[in-house]
Amino acid sequence: MKKLNLFLVVVLLATVIFTACDKDNEPSENSPEKIGILINGVIWSPYNVGVTSKFVSNPEDFGGYYQWNRKDTTDFVLYDAYNQSYEPSSWLSNNNPCPKDWRVPTLDELNKLLDTEKVTSEWTTENNINGYRFVDKSSGKSIFLPAAGYINCYSGFLGDVGYYGNYWSSTSDGTNAHLLDFQGTDVRPYCTIGYREGGFSVRPVSK
Repeated sequence: MKKLNLFLVVVLLATVIFTACDKDNEPSENSPEKIGILINGVIWSPYNVGVTSKFVSNPEDFGGYYQWNRKDTTDFVLYDAYNQSYEPSSWLSNNNPCPKDWRVPTLDELNKLLDTEKVTSEWTTENNINGYRFVDKSSGKSIFLPAAGYINCYSGFLGDVGYYGNYWSSTSDGTNAHLLDFQGTDVRPYCTIGYREGGFSVRPVSK
């Protein structure tokens, strides 16, 4: 009887350990496996980055306004004070503001979102918030990017909320960097360059 009880204890302990390990291996709530949306070969988050390493709660929430290659939004600095003495060619991994397993998209990944042969885009309103919806033609899956405006790098003021959308890429262009831009119904989303010092939105892709 004692041997049987010992055997049962061992089995019970093994089950508890296995269950705990199995839970540790489960994808987190905001992992690409749980919330990622595949559009034209790229896995996108449905949410903007809010505070560092956190998503906003809803797809239409604006989130934080990040300067290029900076991890935090709490120490926004104006144009003249922004340090350009070190100008990497891409957004450094140790400055990644995105949650775990997510990163700032590259210029190529933004361009895949703008590929009109495989993706449609439409200026629309979600829960009273203006923005663009991008839809994968083959699957019908979509993401909504709110027109969150931007922080002016000279004044530090937030402007053009509800009309402009500006989303960083991790790809530089000399002293500037590439971004996705849209301007209400007047201009279809396109990629352009902007001052690294500007405060723009971040919509992550999967690593």
